[in-house]
Amino acid sequence: MNIVVLVKQVPDSGAERSLRADDNTVDRGSASNVINEMDEYAIEEALKITEAHGGEVTVLTMGPSGATESIRKALSMGPAKAVHIVDDALHGSCAVATSKVIATALGRLNADIVLCGAESTDGRVQVLPHMLAERLGVAALTGARKLTVDGGTLTVERQTEEGYEVVTASTPAVVSVWDTINEPRYPSFKGIMAAKKKPVETLSLADLGVPASEVGFAGATSTVVDHAKRPPRSAGQKIVDEGDAGVKLVEFLATEKFV
Repeated sequence: MNIVVLVKQVPDSGAERSLRADDNTVDRGSASNVINEMDEYAIEEALKITEAHGGEVTVLTMGPSGATESIRKALSMGPAKAVHIVDDALHGSCAVATSKVIATALGRLNADIVLCGAESTDGRVQVLPHMLAERLGVAALTGARKLTVDGGTLTVERQTEEGYEVVTASTPAVVSVWDTINEPRYPSFKGIMAAKKKPVETLSLADLGVPASEVGFAGATSTVVDHAKRPPRSAGQKIVDEGDAGVKLVEFLATEKFV
């Protein structure tokens, strides 16, 4: 079973995050960058599948040169190798352009399963798995809380607000997972040391045959035109009960469109 796990380096969601003043993109240079949390669950699921059914896990990342740190962290968990798409022209790419570049790279890897997190903590749009499946012409099994592999058949429990749906498809397929699917392992010291020697292939846009005009700001279908920091939280409205507190509370809730 050949599995490719998509890994994205993102600013730590536990720290303050900001956008750059010059182009309104995420300021990664001044942030503490880590592996996108959901992707760690995808790595764990890939390792569990290969441990049970055999095969190999490859990590695929699109990001700046600094993303190498997250690649090595991912490899320390157990994957065999990695592919790093890095090119200055990629800066400012929208989800549509990102999906084109990643799909092109995936076309070279012949994956039976493409695993990824259901969303990234910096974008949170949840569209990339669907876009990749469309570009690759394969099934999209998204939002999985459980994944079962039976030969070339994949069955997932797709998490919903009401419960879950059972969805089945044949490989190859794109599967995105939530953090309810497993508990990621901690890298061992042996794994950390081994990760330093695992192969990491670097690919540019030229290597993939993707024109620079179709990515970055030049090829973006959407862009952030302005941004502002969240205003500080103000004091709440205090209601003094003079016999009509219930009425005032309902009026406030109605004004805020809660009722």
